[in-house]
Amino acid sequence: MKVSYPDYNFWQDKKVLITGHSGFKGGWLSLWLKRMNAHIAGISLAPSSHPNLFNLAGIESVCESYFCDIRDTTRLANLINRIQPEIVFHLAAQALVRSSYQEPINTFSTNIMGTANILEALRNKTNIRVAIMITTDKVYVNNESYWPYRETDPLGGHDPYSASKAASEMIIDSYRKAFLSDQGVAVASCRAGNVIGGGDWSIDRLIPDAIRAWQNGSVLEIRCPEAIRPWQHVLEPLAGYLCLAQQLWKESELSGAYNFGPLPQQASTVRRVIEIANKAYGQGEITYKESSQNLYEAHWLTLEITKARQCLGFQPRFSLEEAIQTTMAWYYAQHKGVNARTLCEQDIATYEDLE
Repeated sequence: MKVSYPDYNFWQDKKVLITGHSGFKGGWLSLWLKRMNAHIAGISLAPSSHPNLFNLAGIESVCESYFCDIRDTTRLANLINRIQPEIVFHLAAQALVRSSYQEPINTFSTNIMGTANILEALRNKTNIRVAIMITTDKVYVNNESYWPYRETDPLGGHDPYSASKAASEMIIDSYRKAFLSDQGVAVASCRAGNVIGGGDWSIDRLIPDAIRAWQNGSVLEIRCPEAIRPWQHVLEPLAGYLCLAQQLWKESELSGAYNFGPLPQQASTVRRVIEIANKAYGQGEITYKESSQNLYEAHWLTLEITKARQCLGFQPRFSLEEAIQTTMAWYYAQHKGVNARTLCEQDIATYEDLE
């Protein structure tokens, strides 16, 4: 099987829209596309964390940048009309599980109606060829099965975040079948595992929480140490999204849902991830305790990635240890004063050299 990689020749001068470009994954994707000489526009809210990758890496300087709530139907449609993208990566979302318990309506409106607004804005646009819609590995009805979830498994969600993303999958599928396929637009949804990498300072995420605690001299409290997740470096799913867009440009019949994650046997407990991270970072204390909040979180979640491997020739390049070590080296160097964009570009170059 021929292995697929992001193709610089393909992305040269392509007109690309990224929603959520001010976020963690959106920032990395913007830098990678700029490296491949694409013409990039971004639509998102202003960065929500301080510090944030958008400002530290100067993401605004690599693209046309527009701050707009994707729930603002009229302004969003006007911006997309102005940008005239050929390829869309939709990453804008309320992306935190625990925040979804605190603000369920905001989560539902952003992730469901925001996604519908993006798709509606693409209707009857002759320039658009490919839409890559990012959801999550948490879209599946989680029955704590030891078997990894496949793209054909039932969708659902206990927490508002998971439910909102499962609902957005149904909307994506509906727009694909009812409108965009006949229009000649190839539409795919991407369900990626737990993503780590330098430049994420979101609240209630394992590595960002660790970095905050260890840089401040605090003890990191871990609430669910035995929970198992499909951890991966941010460049893994982004490479998958890029390869998928390339294939859909040529073969629209490959439209549909795709999982992106590590090999199922590479899934790991929170405890193992944080212990590798602690060793790689070289400092910081950890304590394990059960959460005092009675919020449901799945214990076991792994993904089957055979479809991406067979249809796209795409497979992960980093081991779990390499993903964690690369992540912690980024934070350590950035804390010591190395420029964030330089660190991102070095990591992208290293990842590309793994070919």
